[in-house]
Amino acid sequence: MTEDEGKHVSKKEHLEKRIKEIEDAMMRPDFWDDKDKAQREIREMNDLKDALEGVGKYDKKNAVFTIFSGAGGDDAEDFSRMLFDMYQKCAAEKNFGIKILHENQNDHGGYRNISFEVEGKNAYGIFKNESGVHRLVRISPFNAKKLRHTSFSLVEVIPKFDIESDSDIVIPDKDLKVEFSRSSGPGGQNANKRETAVRVVHIPTNLSASAESERSQEQNKAQALSLLKAKIYRRIEENRIEEKEGMYVSKTTEAEWGNQIRSYVLHPYKMVKDHRTGVETHDVDAVLNGGLDAFLEAERNIE
Repeated sequence: MTEDEGKHVSKKEHLEKRIKEIEDAMMRPDFWDDKDKAQREIREMNDLKDALEGVGKYDKKNAVFTIFSGAGGDDAEDFSRMLFDMYQKCAAEKNFGIKILHENQNDHGGYRNISFEVEGKNAYGIFKNESGVHRLVRISPFNAKKLRHTSFSLVEVIPKFDIESDSDIVIPDKDLKVEFSRSSGPGGQNANKRETAVRVVHIPTNLSASAESERSQEQNKAQALSLLKAKIYRRIEENRIEEKEGMYVSKTTEAEWGNQIRSYVLHPYKMVKDHRTGVETHDVDAVLNGGLDAFLEAERNIE
């Protein structure tokens, strides 16, 4: 047995032991005498069971996607639209809802960037490993010579932070830059005349988040801050930095695009291949219509 395997067994035994302690306590007639303590222990037991099953702290929450177009102009922005349609159809198959938070669309229906929330139980746990660079190879519909073109889009998936989890990450005001602009989202004519859209930047990391779906500036600011905190959490998760209550993030490095995680080839042959798990299929149309289950299942084993 390796050292890592030994640590895993030890952790598993520790979790199982604590779960049994709480379950035994629940069988005692005086368990509910202290209602607050009883509820705390039940919550702890549920969290421990999730940990035993490999469920992360935020896996049960909604997922917030942002898709950024890379170099490639109209082709890359059209690829971002294709990815958004793919995730929208996949979410619909799972009876999850979709809420657009921010969009920057071009004249051809493509997206320079788009942020949306997938609403459903364990949405983040299901989709979190979709984060990364996606690559498309096809005959460009925007090129008169019908040449083959390669496009890239970056997909970012973070958990939806809410009020009870906001305290996990504390950001001092001095580390924030807040920008306001006119909203292009819902809210009627007045929303377009007033600067209700908000973008917040975490100065030490240069991570940023935008929101414009709410009617007021204050609501959008709160939503943008929650998104920013989730991005910082995701960065910490990726860097394998131990998470602590009330953590304060002051310095990390700027995110870079890195290597692609999946290729979608439409020409000269048809294939979708995930470069991390090795899962591939020639049924590209099914994948682009939301058929991601084989990829998502394989991703569950990615640390």
